[in-house]
Amino acid sequence: MGREVRRVPLDFDWPLNKVWEGFLTPDRFDEEDCPDCRNGYSPQAQNLYDLWYGKLSFDPASTGSTPFRYDSPAVRARAEQNVSQAPDYYGTGEAAIVREGQRLADLFNRAWSHHLSQADVDALIAGGRLYDFTHVVVPGKGWQPKDTPVRPTASEVNEWSLRGFGHDGINAHVVIQARCEREGIEERCSTCKGHGSIEKYEGQRAEAEAWEPIEPPKGDGWQLWETVSEGSPVSPVFATADELAGWMSDPARGNRWVPPAAAAKFIEDGWAPSFVGTSSMGVMSGVEWVGHHVADEK
Repeated sequence: MGREVRRVPLDFDWPLNKVWEGFLTPDRFDEEDCPDCRNGYSPQAQNLYDLWYGKLSFDPASTGSTPFRYDSPAVRARAEQNVSQAPDYYGTGEAAIVREGQRLADLFNRAWSHHLSQADVDALIAGGRLYDFTHVVVPGKGWQPKDTPVRPTASEVNEWSLRGFGHDGINAHVVIQARCEREGIEERCSTCKGHGSIEKYEGQRAEAEAWEPIEPPKGDGWQLWETVSEGSPVSPVFATADELAGWMSDPARGNRWVPPAAAAKFIEDGWAPSFVGTSSMGVMSGVEWVGHHVADEK
């Protein structure tokens, strides 16, 4: 997600900040909602999904987990953090921390996602998840497996889930799928075969999968685009790269202004992330970071 330079015709007049129509999947590929499920799960798997997110009554003992208390270390830490960050809302002192700790414990005890069994954790590891436990970040190489394989316990993962990171939808799917396999439960809805929708006509899904985005027309102009969405233009079209750099460096653009050298280097590279966070300079625009990064190398 970031900013990129595109070469488009000088008379290209697609509206600014509007996603280019060629990047959007046509409406003709929209299917009908499945009448028998909400998201492709069978009724039994749907119950597991609802247990995961605390939408059904959940008992931690069902997975062999111990309910959290207001004074459980991980709960206490979150309560202290919340109270310290918003004392006007939570109050102050020990009573406020205990009260917030009890609220958090009640909340966390409602959801399977915070009370995994060891079999659930093993499924996540087998599925290539839980990198915070099994991998380390190596500069220049990204996430790399630890030299000695790690098998975190269910208790360790459950406490980790309270620290503000937690599980995403992929983790939920991995755990639900593994439990269905262990218990011999059909995971997918029999009506839609797990798609969550029904084709309006035979072959619709295959057509949608075969569809490819259409790029904007190419030309001699220079234009700045965002890629946070599917992609849309965010600047006028300029005849030269220098003119685009000048527009990006215009102080009249307020907090979107970037130094001329950074703008020029970004245009040369053609892409930059939206934002970059560094320990020395904090959060800055990706375009500005490109300029600083180049300056540091010289």
